[in-house]
Amino acid sequence: MTPIVSIIMGSTSDLPVMEKAAQLLNDMHVPFEMNALSAHRTPEAVEQFAKNAAARGIKVIIAAAGMAAALPGVIAANTTLPVIGVPVKGSVLDGVDALYSIIQMPPGIPVATVAINGAMNAAILAVQILALSDAQLAESFAAYKEGLKKKITKANEELKEVKYEYKTN
Repeated sequence: MTPIVSIIMGSTSDLPVMEKAAQLLNDMHVPFEMNALSAHRTPEAVEQFAKNAAARGIKVIIAAAGMAAALPGVIAANTTLPVIGVPVKGSVLDGVDALYSIIQMPPGIPVATVAINGAMNAAILAVQILALSDAQLAESFAAYKEGLKKKITKANEELKEVKYEYKTN
């Protein structure tokens, strides 16, 4: 099975955040790979990864990084594939530094950016991109969205059973 999504993180310390992306891709039956690469510690490896990703069959890259968060931008600079950045909380600035580093890309080098620690939304965005050319995945994703709707409907039914003296519904 050839991966079509690549999850890249600056360090394995980002794994607890990125597991949510991996789990969603796994649940949606999207083949993926996970690797640690550092824009600052292994810049040549990052460049080679980005330049060769499309030829290996990768269609979307999810790149997570904290602090200076250069990884998503460096990858985007070296590929034509869509790159989704996940800013990771962990510094004294609670991930805001990573968020700013990822969203402030120069013209021509976009990185789609999700919320701080928003790995699950990064995977959802990757699935949405892939579903544009994969009818089966589009159907699976539509069912996923329907499941979200049903969860809220069920939660509202359960809330009706919560009793307070002044609660009117």
